[in-house]
Formats: sequence, C-alpha cells, structure tokens
Amino acid sequence: MCCNGRPFQGTKPHPDVVGNEKIRIVPVSEMKGLAVGPKILQYIAKVVLQSVQLFYVLLKMDTPSYVLMQNPPGLPGIAVTWLVCSVRGSRFIIDWHNYGYTIMALAHGQRHPVVRIAKWYERFFGRFSSHNLCVTRAMKEDLRSNWNIKATTLYDKPPSIFKEASLDSQHSLFLKMAKDHSPFKPRARPDSNSAERTAFTELHPETGAVTLTPGRPALLLSSTSWTEDEDFSILLKALEDYEQFISNGAALPSLVCVITGKGPQKEHYRNLIDQMHFQHVQICTPWLEAEDYPILLGSADLGVCLHKSSSGLDLPMKVVDMFGCCLPVCAIHFPCLHELVKHGENGLIFKDSQELAEQLKTLLADFPSTQSQLHSFRRHLRESGQQRWHESWTQTVLPLLAADHR
Repeated sequence: MCCNGRPFQGTKPHPDVVGNEKIRIVPVSEMKGLAVGPKILQYIAKVVLQSVQLFYVLLKMDTPSYVLMQNPPGLPGIAVTWLVCSVRGSRFIIDWHNYGYTIMALAHGQRHPVVRIAKWYERFFGRFSSHNLCVTRAMKEDLRSNWNIKATTLYDKPPSIFKEASLDSQHSLFLKMAKDHSPFKPRARPDSNSAERTAFTELHPETGAVTLTPGRPALLLSSTSWTEDEDFSILLKALEDYEQFISNGAALPSLVCVITGKGPQKEHYRNLIDQMHFQHVQICTPWLEAEDYPILLGSADLGVCLHKSSSGLDLPMKVVDMFGCCLPVCAIHFPCLHELVKHGENGLIFKDSQELAEQLKTLLADFPSTQSQLHSFRRHLRESGQQRWHESWTQTVLPLLAADHR
C-alpha cells in the first residue's frame, strides 16, 4: 500500500516510522511556484509543478495494490493519484479528514473563484475513488447527501506511542527543554541539596529516583498548525483572566503554557505574547521533535484545543493524541465535537475566553489533588480502554480490503 501523505523534505518523521523496514519514504519537494506576477498565476504555476512532480513520483514507485491519500491536501493530489491508479491498475482510497476548499475559504471567503473551483474539484474527482474513509459520522452523512460519495467512518485513534509518560521520561525531556526554554528551569529553593531539578521534577542522587517537585506549576499544553481555524487570542485572553484570578487572591497554582507547532500565524501570536506581562503564567512556543511530542503530552496536566473545524465536520487529531496520553482537554465548541469530547467526562467544552478561564480556574483549584475534577477526567480516560490505531484499522478497514479479493 502506498500512502500519499506527501512528506516534505526537512520534516523528520518519528523514529518508529524511519526504522520500520516495511515503510519506504519518498519525499516530495515543496514547490513554491512563481515568485512574481498575479497571485492567481502563482497559484496555478504551483499546482502544475506539484502535479508533474507527484505524477512522476507515483509512476516510478513499484505498482501498489492500493494508494491511500489523505484529503486535504487534495489539490492536485486527488486527480493525479486517480489518474496514476487508473493507468497502473491500483485501487484508490481517499481518507477524508476535512474539505480542502473550506480551509481555503478561511483566507479567501466562500465566494472566491479559487475556492469555488477547489470545491468543484474535490466533489468531482472524489467520486472516482474505490473506497472512501472519513473521520466522523457527520462527515459520512455530508459526503453521502451532498456529494453522493459513500464513505466508511474511521475515527482517528492514537498510536501506541501516545501514553502517559514515566517520571524518568518526563525528567529527561524537561532537562532537555530547560536548555532553551526558561519556564522549564528550576525555581529557586531554600534548601541546598544536590538534587538535579527542573521546574516540574527532581532526581535524587542518593536513590536515583525522580519525583515531582513540591509546589510545581501546572503544565498546560496546546498544539497547533498556527492557521486561521485556530484563534489563539482566546487562550491568551483566558490566561490574562487566570493571572487576574491569582492577583485577586484565588488559591491557584502558577501555570506554564506550552504551545507547540509550526505555521503561518506563529510570529503574529509570538509578538502578542511578547507584549504580555505575567507574574504567575509563563508561555513558550517550542517546536518539538517527533519523538519528544508524545512524551510532552504524556507529561502535561491539561490540554487546550482551539481547533474550530473549517467545515464543522472533522475532529482535532491533537485531542485524539491527548486522550491517548490520558490527558484531559478543554476544547472549543463546534457542531460535531461531541463525537470525541464528552463534556464532563473526559474534558470540558467552551465557547469563549471567559468560559475557558472559568474552566481553568475550576480544574486547577485543587491542583495537584487526586480528588479534583481534573483527576477524575484522567481516571475516566485511563479506565475507558481506548482503542488504538492498529486495532481500529484492523476492525474497520481490513474488511473493506478483504472484500475486494473475494
């Protein structure tokens, strides 16, 4: 099976992927297109160059039985992949994670000619696939009723690398992050023993045991692609309110907020963060290696998700990974989020910064008590017996493929 995930050069996959002898990575160069001329011509040039390159890459590979392509990005991937599959006799599977045209509409508006063309393109060529997978029941119904495409719901599930991190793993990662990010450096302590410390953990030289630091801050984590469908001003305003709660006398822990990821709006928000002045909240925006990200998720106390689906039909993968690490989540509301986040069971759903701030106040009021609502959410995630990715694939997708060979 060939997976057209289009790994760009310079992006390092997880070691489990790199070291798997059954996986061969064929990188695709990131095409910039023309650098001069009207925007529409630049975009057309980029699409043409990507089409030629993708066509060449798929043709020179050994003929696969199946080609699985995640959409988005589907332009130009869907048409090119369908054409190659038709020529080579391969079966073509589209994994619908969202609609590409709705993401484009965030920047250009629904009525923009490019957005309209992209919508027609996805709808027209999407019907030529052999099988279709989608990530929610709501998207399955939308594909059926509006585009006449029959799909099978395959919920995203976390791979086994996403799990609660051991104290030893946490300590090693925190030491590594403390080299570049001050929120992870140890706070001043009145005693002078020689324990190796971070802001959250300490290793005792006599016993070699790692423990959580008394009075440690709470670790809040959010991950993002820094795109238009995530408004991080909501989180920043909630953190300002949280700071004010403490200034007004609320018994709350200090907070370290880590926002991971790369994307076009990162510098915009970093400039906003640099202008904020907190006494009890620290914010950092690191880019983590693939092997470090699951450990950080498995070390955090609470996750925040600001993904607001451009179509209202997909679910945030970042929350799936958080749940794999038994990390409770506060997530912003959109129509089908209830298929993943169960309000009051594994997390909370909010609609604005004020509601998020109140949720942070409530969940962290008894931190780090094991009798808190936050700990109750974590316990529910531990006991829920979450299905993992390979189990979901075996249960849902393999029967589809087996039916092709009967």
